[in-house]
Parts: sequence; C-alpha cells; structure tokens
Amino acid sequence: MRGKRSKQYRKLMEQYSMTFGFREPYQVLVDAEMVKDSCRFKMELAPALQRTVHGKVKPMITQCEIRKLYAQKAEPGVSEAIEVAKSFERRRCGHHPDEYPEPLSTEECLLSVVDPKESGQNKHRYVVASQGQGVRRMLRGVRGTPLIYIKRSVMILEPMADESAQLREREERMKFRAEIKSAHLGKRKREREDEGEGDDKDGDADEAASPAREKKKKSKGKGPKGPNPLAVKKPKKKTQEPSMKSKAEKDETKKDKAEKPEKGTDEAPAKRKRRRRNKASKGEDSEAATSSAPTTTTTTTTTTTTTTATATDAD
Repeated sequence: MRGKRSKQYRKLMEQYSMTFGFREPYQVLVDAEMVKDSCRFKMELAPALQRTVHGKVKPMITQCEIRKLYAQKAEPGVSEAIEVAKSFERRRCGHHPDEYPEPLSTEECLLSVVDPKESGQNKHRYVVASQGQGVRRMLRGVRGTPLIYIKRSVMILEPMADESAQLREREERMKFRAEIKSAHLGKRKREREDEGEGDDKDGDADEAASPAREKKKKSKGKGPKGPNPLAVKKPKKKTQEPSMKSKAEKDETKKDKAEKPEKGTDEAPAKRKRRRRNKASKGEDSEAATSSAPTTTTTTTTTTTTTTATATDAD
C-alpha cells in the first residue's frame, strides 16, 4: 500500500472512531464474493484487512453467505474459499435453512445484520467488506458504515458517505458551540463575582476586611509590578560592633585557655622562651660599660680627698 493512501485510510478510521465510537478489534463482515476474489488474487484476507483499517480485525461471515459457498462447491477454487471462510467467526443472521430453504441475497442478509431495526444507524459498528456494488450503494445510507472492496488485487477503503460526513460535521459544530458556551458561562461567572465584591465594598466593613477577599483584591490589582524576587539581590545583614566589655571578656577567655591545659591531657603549660640577644647588641653593651668606668674612679678619688681634708681640720 502506498504511503499517501495509507495515511488517508488511517485518518478516515480515526474519524470513524471519534464520531461513531469504533474500537479495535474492528468487526469486519465479509460476503462470499469477497472471499472468492481474495483467493483468486492469492491474497490473505485477514492481514490485508488489518493493513487497510490500520488495526486488529475480527473477520465475520453470515450463515447465508457460507451457505452460498457450499452451494458453489463444485466450481473451481471455491473449496479453497470455503476453507478460508471456515476460519472466520460465524455471525448468526437468524435465517435458518428450515425457514429459508435458499439463502437470502447479500443485500438483505447484510442489511438485517448491520441495521436490524432500520434506523439508518450502524449500532454494532460493523465494517463491511463486499464486492457487490448494490450492497455498498445500499449501505452508504446507513450512517457510520466503513465499506471495503477489492479492485485489481488492491484493497480499497471507500471515503465516508455523505450522510456520515454530514453527521460528523454536525457533531463537531455542536462540540464547538458547547465549548464556546462554557467559556462564556465561565466569563459571566467571573464578572458576577467581581460585581459581588464591589457590592461588598459598599456594604459591611467586616466582610470586606476578610483575609480571603483581601487576597483576591491583591491578585486582581492592576498597576506596575515589582521586580522578580529571584532576580533581586538579598540585603546583607549589618554586623554590630562588639562592645568594650565583650572584648575584655574575650581576652580573658583567651588567657584562660592559654594558661589552662585542655581537659584529658597531662601536659604542663608551655614554658616561656627566653629571647637571646644578638652579637651587635652585646658589643654595644661592652662599649657602654668601658665609657662609664673612668667616671666611677674619679668619683672615688674625690671622696677620699674630702675625707682626708676633714681629718686634718679636726687635728
């Protein structure tokens, strides 16, 4: 199957599913001519139907159609068609051989199955695969009936019939109107709520001051909005300068920690290291000592002279 045709068939079956409620596996009613032609074209009927409707299928054949095949058993190639028809599910059409010695025509039999109450609606959601043009023409009047046939060994899905397409357009229009109506109703409801809030403002002050109403007012308020809170930089907290008292306390705690060893340790506090003087400082000290030595000797000589002078005066 070509890509363009396959896409059309997929879209068509989606429309049937949305409008008429078709679901997988699709129930496909097959007539005797369809089975014979599929065998003549060497086509496997069930896989071909799956490719056409783009989904799982459940092939079905009515009692009247299988009786027609048995009646043509002597013809060449019909025995193969009978074997294929036996593999399909049997759909009871209610036309028993006792009441109907000869099987009914394909149009009457399929119409009685697809539209038993003649309401013009495919209630049980059957897909009809038939080679009879009269059958397809008749079933186009039944809304929501996909039709399949074989033409030159190619399986074709007919486009949606006029009545089905009109019904689909009508339902889409109704859905569209319902959506518009619901949107208008929601808008009116919001307008009524706004009007009710305005009445409350003029009325009792207690009701207007309720927190829920205040939130609504804030949310509905128009005007310039503030900056994005995620983009705004957070202000840094100012660190207070510590007082003199707190500084003194910290110094005391530091001293205590330095003097007292940590708990759980037997080590004594660290000894204070002596500072060693450099050689340059030693030289300066020696020079200072030599310069101070003669001054001391002169002072001692003066004291001795004064003592001798005082002794002579006494004599």
